[in-house]
Amino acid sequence: MLQHVLAVAIDASRKAGDIILGNSEGAEVSKSKENSRDLLTLIDSLCEATIRETVLATFNDHDFLGEEDVSPGKAASAAAIDGKLANGGSDWLWIVDPIDGTTNFVNGIPISMPSVAAAYKGEVVVGVIYDPHRDELFAATKGMGAYLNNEPIKVGKASSIGDAIVAMGSPPADESMQMSLLGVKALMPKVRTIRMLGSAALMLAWVANGRLTCFWEYDLNSWDIAAGALIVKEAGGKFTELDGSDFTLRTRKICASNGKVHDEVLEVLNEAGVI
Repeated sequence: MLQHVLAVAIDASRKAGDIILGNSEGAEVSKSKENSRDLLTLIDSLCEATIRETVLATFNDHDFLGEEDVSPGKAASAAAIDGKLANGGSDWLWIVDPIDGTTNFVNGIPISMPSVAAAYKGEVVVGVIYDPHRDELFAATKGMGAYLNNEPIKVGKASSIGDAIVAMGSPPADESMQMSLLGVKALMPKVRTIRMLGSAALMLAWVANGRLTCFWEYDLNSWDIAAGALIVKEAGGKFTELDGSDFTLRTRKICASNGKVHDEVLEVLNEAGVI
């Protein structure tokens, strides 16, 4: 069953990736979401509809949660995942971000991609992140490892925070923006370098294959991280909340790493008041 779900997730991701690539010179903003820094295009909706149709054509009894289904704001997105997990309509729930990195996409920056996860009884068991700009498909199924274009991947080997390449976001909401500023000020003197790439999905995928050592963010939605969380863990990494507790689909404050620098990064962030 998992391999069938994975095959559909890959097919849906590639179809959405083709749409993104076909519009890679940029797209017109149709509206902003919570504020003017949080953007939406007509291509987001087209990609989500394509993924939904592909999934439901095979699994018409599965439930589906896409970013474009949900009203703007932290409260609405938290309520959306709570509602899906509580309704008991299906054991299977697909959690989808049709274009992760919309601001990049709007401006023709080639860092935007679909993120597709499938959860069974509240646990993510399949995750796919497809980067169409580099034709790199990151995929994982629970208990079977993580892969990049069908080749096994593992997290990086950096063992101290001083050698770590740490990624983080530039969030649109005021509270998470302030926490990010505290975090970057605390981490920058202690790590090798910090990167902000504008796509949580890509940064998680790159933690999984060792290009990045760690990625943290103060507030993300389930569709931003569900696929990446599984891929990181299946690649041998660690994925927790910022207080060190285990990841669930309700988690919003996240840290993903190779595992070796995880506690050091959390300690620095927590001491800076990021928790």
